Amino acid sequence: MLKLVFLVLGLIALVGIVWHIGFEPILDAVSQLGIFPFLVILLPMILVYGLEAWGWRLTLGAYAERVGFLRLFAIRMAGETVNVTTPAAYVGGEPLKAYLLKRYGVPMVEGMASVITAKTTMTLAQVLFILTGLGLAFWIMDAASHYWMAMLVSLGLLAFGVGLFVMFQRYGLGMGCLTLLRACGIRLAFLEKRETQLQEMDRTIRGFYSENRRTFYVALGTFFLAWLCETLEVYAILYYLDVGVDVWTSISIAALTVFIKGGTFFIPGSLGAQEGGYTLLLISFGYTEVTGITFALIRRMREILWIVIGLGCLLLLKGKDLPMAPESSSSL
Repeated sequence: MLKLVFLVLGLIALVGIVWHIGFEPILDAVSQLGIFPFLVILLPMILVYGLEAWGWRLTLGAYAERVGFLRLFAIRMAGETVNVTTPAAYVGGEPLKAYLLKRYGVPMVEGMASVITAKTTMTLAQVLFILTGLGLAFWIMDAASHYWMAMLVSLGLLAFGVGLFVMFQRYGLGMGCLTLLRACGIRLAFLEKRETQLQEMDRTIRGFYSENRRTFYVALGTFFLAWLCETLEVYAILYYLDVGVDVWTSISIAALTVFIKGGTFFIPGSLGAQEGGYTLLLISFGYTEVTGITFALIRRMREILWIVIGLGCLLLLKGKDLPMAPESSSSL
């Protein structure tokens, strides 16, 4: 119910922003884009999603060859589509990824371990990218206002939370959650019956961090490069809107849009909050309201297109009767 309330409020906010700025100026700005510029704007995300799939592939170890890159790319798109279209705080699609991996012969324990390590490594790279964007923002605007300081403090809290999560994984995420639930007097039969599998998953995750440090750093670099490639989309949108843009500003805006979207995860699709945040962000960099909301709406259209592609991947993956290879360990 609360998610529905946030969704309605977000929709009202979006309508209010468009009403305040005016539909005609927005339409004029969008009309500057033709089919070719829009296709160019879409291209960077292919590179972004491809690098993210490759980063995940690194955490799969020997099972990576069994799945194949294109299948892994499709599984990732399907899982991320579930993440952004369901009110599950961007984690609803993670178990789905592990389930789809299982259909290609990856044991559920190893699949969940790879999903968790990939998500954590990707989040660490995200924090580094946001830090880069904040540093550039201070330099570009030559000001440390209370607004930016508040964002920096929030980022510090985010980094602290990610650090705790990584430490939690190193010492046992599965059993840690189970122990916490037991301490609160909560007994979930589904988890209680799978204590052995949870212990095995914890060992697999710890093994990745302790025995595959080089792979971890390569995956971290791959995910950081993926985040950095979002700069290409930002640059392309502002270039074709003919409002003037440079590389450093594009990097900063790209990083801070990631921060805005992550901070509004509790609203389904970040509807309204994302558009309002992007508009305020571009105004902070000296662009007009029209440029800000047009930028936000173009990114929303791109997001919808990739959601459709992700749904297509999900239907294709779930509709196939795929052979299952023998598992080397028990399923969760």
